Amino acid sequence: MKTELLRGKDFITLQEWDREEIDTLLDVSFDLKRKFAMGIDTPYLEYKTAMLMFFEESTRTRNSMEAGLAQLGGHANFLDTSTMQVSHGEVAKDTATILSSYSHAIACRNCFWEIGNDYLRNMAENSSAPILNLQCDLYHPMQGLADLMTIQEKKGETKELNVSIIWSYATSHKKPISVPLTQALLFPRYSMNVTLAHPEGFELPDWVIEQAKENAEKNNGTFKVTDDMEEAYKEADIVIPKNWGSWVNHPDGGEDLLEANKDWKCTEEVMDLAADDVMYMHALPADRGNEVEDSVIDGPHSVVYGEAENRLHTAKAVMTVTMGGK
Repeated sequence: MKTELLRGKDFITLQEWDREEIDTLLDVSFDLKRKFAMGIDTPYLEYKTAMLMFFEESTRTRNSMEAGLAQLGGHANFLDTSTMQVSHGEVAKDTATILSSYSHAIACRNCFWEIGNDYLRNMAENSSAPILNLQCDLYHPMQGLADLMTIQEKKGETKELNVSIIWSYATSHKKPISVPLTQALLFPRYSMNVTLAHPEGFELPDWVIEQAKENAEKNNGTFKVTDDMEEAYKEADIVIPKNWGSWVNHPDGGEDLLEANKDWKCTEEVMDLAADDVMYMHALPADRGNEVEDSVIDGPHSVVYGEAENRLHTAKAVMTVTMGGK
């Protein structure tokens, strides 16, 4: 594949990147991780600048992008949108046109329901630089790529792995559907057997389920949905118990529905139903005590810190591939 074809390519959803392109990102991620471990400088984006627009708070995403671009020889401008003219009504077209004339990429996090993804696509239509999605209302491709890297790193072959994406109870804040949605679409493309489990009322949109099943059929994987939590844990090689909000009950948030499902929690008891070498994953931050017991997230099956570290290397890969070139 001619990697120069990826320079300037928007990174809004992994669905719009084919398998070969995603594999290129993974190859670059692993190479950058090795060089980081060996202390080898990687000034692939020397004097390049990216604008980082955040409509929401961030820890891993902001810092992986800022540290990552610095390690690549470039500079990231952190932009809190509450201090920008966006807060006074400036439209995406004007913001994207101007900021792209100042930089080599615009990366944006906007998770507002039925606004975020449209905002990113509006920017992409008007930007002369690639638009990188740092999470929107529908997708979180940066997290999905890091999750896939972690699975390959820890498990090797992805074919026929039993992976369960499981809704879990949380009270910390209303979490978008973008992480489970991204995983549901991506993992079947790598021939995994994916189970999506959630109580009634926390379904993902019908088009997601249809696309996930199509991805599975095309790539010799499987995809199923269940409302039985224990079924999802049984014989699972990887479990990803994480809360997400009820888009079905938006905008009221479905608080009564949430409280009715407090028993959807990752405990040592349900982990015992999984494979002996089951891997526990979470995008973080986890709502400890609600989503998961401390003994699980801090236990021998947990890979959450390695998963979070991989956010740095995959972010650097996305920037290197999309912003690189002479």
